[in-house]
Amino acid sequence: MRVLVVDVGGTHVKVLATGQKAPREFPSGPTLTAAQMVAGVKMVAAGWKYDAVSIGYPGPVLHGRPVAEPPHLGPGWVGFDYPTAFGCPVKLVNDAAMQALGSYRGGKMLFLGLGTGLGSTLIVDGIVEPMELGHLPYRDGTFEAYVGLHGLQEHGLTQWRRDVDDVVSRLIAALEPEDVVLGGGNVHQLDTLPPGCRAGDNANAFLGGFRLWEPSQDGHIASEEMKGRPMTGTLPLTARPAWKSLVAHHEKIRDLHLRTLFADDAKRGERLTAEAVGIYLDYSKNRVTDDTLALLRRLAEDSGLRERIDAMFRGDKINVTENRAVLHVALRAPRGTSIVVDGKDVVPEVHAVLDAMADFSNRVRSGAWKGHTGKRIRNVINIGIGGSDLGPVMAYEALRHYSDRAMTFRFVSNVDGTDLVEATRDLNPAETLFVASSKTFTTLETMTNAESARQWLLAGLGGDVKAVAKHFVAVSTNAQKVSEFGIDTANMFGFWDWVGGRYSMDSAIGLSTMLAVGPENFRALLDGFHQVDEHFRTAPFERNLPVLLGLLTVWYTDFFGAETVAVLPYEQYLKRFPAYLQQLTMESNGKHVTLDGADVSYPTGPIYWGEPGTNGQHSFYQLIHQGTRLIPCDFIAFGHALSPLGRHHDMLLANVFAQTEALAFGKPREQVKAEGTPDGLVPHRVFQGNRPSNTILAERLTPETLGKLVALYEHSVFTQGVIWNVDSFDQWGVELGKVLAQRIIPELENQTEPTLGHDSSTNNLIRRYRKSRNKK
Repeated sequence: MRVLVVDVGGTHVKVLATGQKAPREFPSGPTLTAAQMVAGVKMVAAGWKYDAVSIGYPGPVLHGRPVAEPPHLGPGWVGFDYPTAFGCPVKLVNDAAMQALGSYRGGKMLFLGLGTGLGSTLIVDGIVEPMELGHLPYRDGTFEAYVGLHGLQEHGLTQWRRDVDDVVSRLIAALEPEDVVLGGGNVHQLDTLPPGCRAGDNANAFLGGFRLWEPSQDGHIASEEMKGRPMTGTLPLTARPAWKSLVAHHEKIRDLHLRTLFADDAKRGERLTAEAVGIYLDYSKNRVTDDTLALLRRLAEDSGLRERIDAMFRGDKINVTENRAVLHVALRAPRGTSIVVDGKDVVPEVHAVLDAMADFSNRVRSGAWKGHTGKRIRNVINIGIGGSDLGPVMAYEALRHYSDRAMTFRFVSNVDGTDLVEATRDLNPAETLFVASSKTFTTLETMTNAESARQWLLAGLGGDVKAVAKHFVAVSTNAQKVSEFGIDTANMFGFWDWVGGRYSMDSAIGLSTMLAVGPENFRALLDGFHQVDEHFRTAPFERNLPVLLGLLTVWYTDFFGAETVAVLPYEQYLKRFPAYLQQLTMESNGKHVTLDGADVSYPTGPIYWGEPGTNGQHSFYQLIHQGTRLIPCDFIAFGHALSPLGRHHDMLLANVFAQTEALAFGKPREQVKAEGTPDGLVPHRVFQGNRPSNTILAERLTPETLGKLVALYEHSVFTQGVIWNVDSFDQWGVELGKVLAQRIIPELENQTEPTLGHDSSTNNLIRRYRKSRNKK
């Protein structure tokens, strides 16, 4: 990669590109704006070829963005779109951090830049942390006022040198670095260096800028002295200042009751709410204060959440263990937008598949598509597992109100033969269509079920193998396997490796959903997804619904020790929603190592579970109200029923509001006694309260609303994963059992007694099963 490095200083802007022998420069000064800087760089770098830009910025930078205007330059630097202005990717870091990166030799190094101001950066075992020490108080001013250019001009060279010695010695004593580098334009003004220091070279700023774009194959900086050192630019989670502040804050408020919080703030229930794209979130019944929320947002900023959001929507390969982009957001991008992966705009491909799905669905739903015997299709069976089943099942049940009731839809996932037998037992093969969903068309459970379904079909239609093409379609990318099965590849609907299974219900995996509700409703579903995508991408964190939900989950999981989250939809059509969320959340964030493979030292993904209300109230709510475990709850409800019936909906919603009130405020001992409860029963009837919950409201459950709800939780999961620094898009934990099963299958089926090499328990279980299996 050819890189252009831009070192922005208080007096000059210097640039150097890959392959060039000498830098070029032009004057800066107190009126220079970001736009003028870009124009000047393009002028002096005319004729140089580059693919990316590194910028050393003379001010505070947080996760690649300036957070304050530079003190010695003009305005317009914060919020400026540098990638668009340069027309290529840009990495922007503090100028001291860039020079420090070029000077680093390992261990714990403190870099101090003696220039117009005082730049400062600490690098510890390869982790870069800009310090902004220049603004700390010193005498009657700041460090920067004494050892920056102002101090040199104000106090003279001799006093300036004394001040540099004093400041450096103080910082060494405080930070205890192994290596100290003094750089910047004024380091040459020192006649001798303070003890323990070495002189930097301004040319190291260029080296640091090049290093920003030089990852090795293992994801680390490629230079020899940096080998094995992850230059992440982000401190480990528990070392981040916001985390440490949250630990101290939790100690102060962990016993603060919601009764007190509401009593002290009469408007809390109106104030701690957020609303966007038709979704209303009441998060006031959470054990948080304004300080809690501010610290959680700061933790998100410290963790680079905004930058990670941008990276996902850009198509960066943020699934690091599989080196893949994560672009379920592209599945619902409107026609005409552009998202580029590996140099290719994927949005036209997405819409080509959607158009093919719509055409096929219209033919089946209208009766134009006929089965092998000439009968129309009246039954659809989706065969898949994991995301190829949970999403389609949930979506069908959620949108059954909008489905074609003249058709029957069933779903087969379990390799247990009962699943397929029960799904087909009362159906006519001549009127049945199977949708076989497997990206590789090799998934063990799916292909076992598909082959058995094929046998059932052929047995019912006289054995003519040509029937398969009229009664099977595929959602896959393996045309050869699909064709070998007997399916016409014209009826194969593809998807991409940047779509994870648990994020695929709005891809071709949703073909059964489109067959049930029709293309128009399916596109409304996609529009709901997209509305939340854009909200998540653009809304500030304090009003960002997925971010709020994700941060609250982190708060309870990591600071209160909560191990589960209950999702409680008060809508019968959403009965499969909690089961769907189980895969989305737990397969995503059930991880024990960070992105760079280090063991985590904090809890990650909680267990998600739930049931529709009011059923759960007569099952597990007892434990939520009076048990010993803290279980945060999400209540989901709608203003209008899809099946109005007398007073039913009012009674349903009354239970929603009553449950959240009871969980929050409980029923204290004094109230129980005042009701005349016998003393022996008082402890049993006390409700401690202080049980947190969110209430999520929408007008009614429509295809659009369902898309919004799913995207809401998708991006909440993303938020949690960014904070925990885990890869939310791989699933290596499902692999080992599958590999072992492939080894055990022949050991169960062999006619002769196999030689077993498992542990004693597994060996004994296999022998016991074989003995039972072989009994007549």
